[in-house]
Amino acid sequence: MHPFERFDAWTHCHRFTLAVYAATRTWPTDERFGLISQIRRAAVSAEVNIAEGSAKRGPREFRRYLDISLGSLSETACLIRIAADLGYLTKPEADSLEALRNRAGSLTWGLYQAVAKQGDA
Repeated sequence: MHPFERFDAWTHCHRFTLAVYAATRTWPTDERFGLISQIRRAAVSAEVNIAEGSAKRGPREFRRYLDISLGSLSETACLIRIAADLGYLTKPEADSLEALRNRAGSLTWGLYQAVAKQGDA
């Protein structure tokens, strides 16, 4: 097991990434370099920043990567909304992705707060 895999935040970000990849397989091919690429990169960014940040020295650096992860998750919320408004996602599909994203975000925020306390000690 890699060290980052011990974080629930990473596990849920990974689940979210897999769900994003599955959902975007059915989107129009003309979105391959548009929304599909953007939402996939943002979802992947959320989990890889947790992984990379966990390998850095000290809590300050880890918090910086967690902050980027949170930003990426926020980006995906907007992209889910755009995809739903364009009809690429049904309401249940959008709601399911948003629930996964929200859980990953809550756990990432909790990890950020825990690491911040560590750094303040």
